[in-house]
Amino acid sequence: MGLTPLAFTGISSFSQDFQTILKRAVDIAALPGKALQNEQADLIQKKTLAANLREAVASFTSSFESLTAAGDNKGIVASSSASAKVSVSTTSATEPAVYSITNLTSLASTASETSLSGYADSAVTQVSASGTVLLTVGSETKTITLTGATNNLLGLRDEINNAGLDVRATIFTTGNENYLSVTSTKSGATTLTLKEDPAGANTDLLTTANQGTNASFQVNGVLVSKTTNTINDVVPGITFTLNDVTDPGETVTLTLASNRSRLSSGLQSLVSRYNSVVDLVDAQIGETAGLLSGDSLVRSVQNTFRSFTGFITTRTESVTIGGVTTTVDPLVKDLAALGIELDSKGKISFNQATFDALSEAAVEDGFQLVGTAATSLGSLLEDFKALSDSVTGSIQVQINQFDTSQQRISDRVTEITDRVNRLQANLSLRLQQADALLAGLEAQRSVVDASIKGLQLTLFGKNPG
Repeated sequence: MGLTPLAFTGISSFSQDFQTILKRAVDIAALPGKALQNEQADLIQKKTLAANLREAVASFTSSFESLTAAGDNKGIVASSSASAKVSVSTTSATEPAVYSITNLTSLASTASETSLSGYADSAVTQVSASGTVLLTVGSETKTITLTGATNNLLGLRDEINNAGLDVRATIFTTGNENYLSVTSTKSGATTLTLKEDPAGANTDLLTTANQGTNASFQVNGVLVSKTTNTINDVVPGITFTLNDVTDPGETVTLTLASNRSRLSSGLQSLVSRYNSVVDLVDAQIGETAGLLSGDSLVRSVQNTFRSFTGFITTRTESVTIGGVTTTVDPLVKDLAALGIELDSKGKISFNQATFDALSEAAVEDGFQLVGTAATSLGSLLEDFKALSDSVTGSIQVQINQFDTSQQRISDRVTEITDRVNRLQANLSLRLQQADALLAGLEAQRSVVDASIKGLQLTLFGKNPG
């Protein structure tokens, strides 16, 4: 507590006793505040423990979410047989497939033209005899009027940039001449022209040699033309980038295939994160439990993680044999079948040998097991998010409650401190007054004693022994 130090300084022989009285009274009055401070220290520690637990659960949840995403798309990975020509950047495909890219004869390029003539002074030399030019970009046109102040290269550049069309104009200098450069902000073949006196002479102010090009290629023999080299709307689930034209007869193969390592690596990443949570939960249970012992939050985390390791799918498969359809269990029903082993202390490990021994059909079942379907392990994902969300998660809600309680206690401690300081000041003042009174009485007693001794000396010639 922030008590104001106040030492008692008396002049009577009882001043030390008064100091003791003052200290004891203040210590007793401060006891409730100190008890609250101890409670506050416990709250701070609880908040730290809860924050560590939320972070660990959030880390696990992030890995779990990545695993469920791999499960939903069956671990499909896209690859290119010639990334220098066509590279694959992303995939959301859920089924294996193979696509052939052939006859990649051109890449998408941007239209860019330069003024046919140079201008001696960008700020002075007139660029339009009529004062009117027509800018065309694709199917859009813009009539630009140049006045005496703007009828120069700088004015024309600014008018083009302010026209609201998909082009940017700049000026470059070579030798003693200044040239206007106009470039489209979008790739692909287009019309880019700038005409002087469109109603009359209608002469070109720009070159027309580079009007941009479209990417041209074939997918499985079907001709495709695109204005960009990044393609995301041709092959389902794949975004690929055209990097270079192909040689005559060359084929670039884009392959969508299930990659079992996505499942094994996803399971491996969960192990350490899962065990980190188990360590934090175990520290709050048993004889040596921490301050969160008995907290419903700990039980909630413990139960949610137990549901993860104890999950068994209810999914079944229909098999027809000899015209008779029967229902059978999938090859992989739980995490144990994928190599996840649970020890007596509640921790898990990943047995790579068990996983490697799985057939391709079992791996396919494994991807389905960890997906987000109602019968899959991923159906538990929302339970983990409900725990670990940094805003609405139950752990964060508990942390917020700790903050509220901590503030309430802090306010109460301040009130008690102020009250004790007032008590200390008032009591000290009264003791000072009592001390002064006693000092006066002690002085009077000394005078009386001296008078009596003087009288005895006068009457008897000596002080009685």
